Amino acid sequence: MSRYRRSPALSWKELGSAGVALGVALAGMPCLSDAQTPADDVAAQIRIQGYRCDEPVTAMRDVKLSRPDLAVWILKCRNASYRVRLVPDMAAHVTKLKKRSD
Repeated sequence: MSRYRRSPALSWKELGSAGVALGVALAGMPCLSDAQTPADDVAAQIRIQGYRCDEPVTAMRDVKLSRPDLAVWILKCRNASYRVRLVPDMAAHVTKLKKRSD
């Protein structure tokens, strides 16, 4: 006799209710199109601190200025651009960037 024990087989009824439970759980999760972008996350942080960011367009990570525990982002909003230094467990350091006159 084998020392490994087989698990009892599931009935069709049990499989059906497990599928329904999985479907209900997945229905509550946001779909990929609803996912927040880095621009949305960084914009939310600076808005909390009182800065205005109408419609965040892009957020690009500044690799040269970033360090392991300090992420630096260039955030472009419809109305302004900012350099945002995100430090864990602290308020972000926000610098408004001047617009270039091309």
